[in-house]
Amino acid sequence: MNVFVFDIETIPDVASGRRLFGRDPAIMNDLSDKDVARIMFHQRQQETDGRSDFLRHHLHKIIAISVVLRSQNHFKVWSLGEKNSSEAELLQRFFAGIEKYSPTLVSWNGNAFDLPVLHYRALLHGIPATHYWSKNYLYRYGTQHIDLMDLLANYQPSAFASLDQLATILGFPGKIGMEGNQVWESYLAGHIEEIREYCETDVLNTYLIYLRFELMRGHLTLADYNQECQFMREKLLSENKLYLNDFVAAIQNTPLFST
Repeated sequence: MNVFVFDIETIPDVASGRRLFGRDPAIMNDLSDKDVARIMFHQRQQETDGRSDFLRHHLHKIIAISVVLRSQNHFKVWSLGEKNSSEAELLQRFFAGIEKYSPTLVSWNGNAFDLPVLHYRALLHGIPATHYWSKNYLYRYGTQHIDLMDLLANYQPSAFASLDQLATILGFPGKIGMEGNQVWESYLAGHIEEIREYCETDVLNTYLIYLRFELMRGHLTLADYNQECQFMREKLLSENKLYLNDFVAAIQNTPLFST
């Protein structure tokens, strides 16, 4: 079985913000992206009576999609495309991967955030995703897509946990490098590669939780679980990348279950 763990990073879709919130298009076009985003955040605060400035799903633009692919004797973590790839190219690569591998999708909060954003952005760019839409990936209680946050909480929002906190509780690294609310400022500063690396560590944390979930529900034995964790460590170290080495170092002293 092919497993495809995924996560996205987004920024404000300032092009849409200019269309939606500019009474005078000429003035909006003269504003910087940062100023347009500030208007969008302010608009959102007004909509929520000051409770949140987190933008609605259709106002997010995807700048990174990171995945872990586990299939047979293969393990790989990477960010799709290149750091200067267009959003359309990232989307094309994502849905092409689903077409090629027909995987089980695994996410953290994918039902509530990642997938809706992917849908809106694919709609915007006219990206075909025939295999994705013809399979049962959208059924909340199915097995084609496992949203670990949703499932572990028994689909109860009051029981939701953050990826960072649950990963840390389980002895995994948790967030490394930045937090999600720092992505926009990091993007403005030109740190797209750091954002892609941060996204990859998020999918690695999600994958580790998925392995623990597979152990819990009896799909892995203790020996299998230990072997999968060690296999992941070896593959990450073989990449010889500093941020992956740091991730491995962060779990190096975390004892695996004894067999």
